[in-house]
Amino acid sequence: MQTSTVRLYSLSYRQAKTYGIALLFVAGNIVLPQLFHLLPQGGVTWLPIYFFTLIAAYKYGWKAGLLTAVLSPVVNSLLFGMPAAAALPAILLKSGLLAAAAAIAAARFQKASLVLLAAVVVCYQGLGLIGEWALTGDLGLATQDFRIGIPGMILQVVGGYFCINYIIRK
Repeated sequence: MQTSTVRLYSLSYRQAKTYGIALLFVAGNIVLPQLFHLLPQGGVTWLPIYFFTLIAAYKYGWKAGLLTAVLSPVVNSLLFGMPAAAALPAILLKSGLLAAAAAIAAARFQKASLVLLAAVVVCYQGLGLIGEWALTGDLGLATQDFRIGIPGMILQVVGGYFCINYIIRK
């Protein structure tokens, strides 16, 4: 398993670059879910709303990641009704956890590997499961990502690794 050292950033809220980068990743988190929603059960299977949040937080730090994590689901819900407003609290929780886990892993290890990205995904999904269960009181709903969304988690790990290490080289 190859580990690659990449240039990682920690952007500030005082930098216009932070908002520009976050908006680019939010745009990605708008387009990608629309594409996956063309497939039956595409959203719940592929979990596309989280993809660019992982990359934003890992590559550019928690501030860009958190902006992406919050704006992506809210904008998608307002524009397209997906995710449904009732699902927003759980999705926002998981998005925020993803941004935090990715930024912490990147800052701590200063590299992006498949193992690290898998740990980030398992961490945010595990904590998110507990949080969603607390929010909804429905264990079946809270475990949905682990029952149906495994392909999406794999996409986050492998696609995130590829994007962080090879596409965004700066």
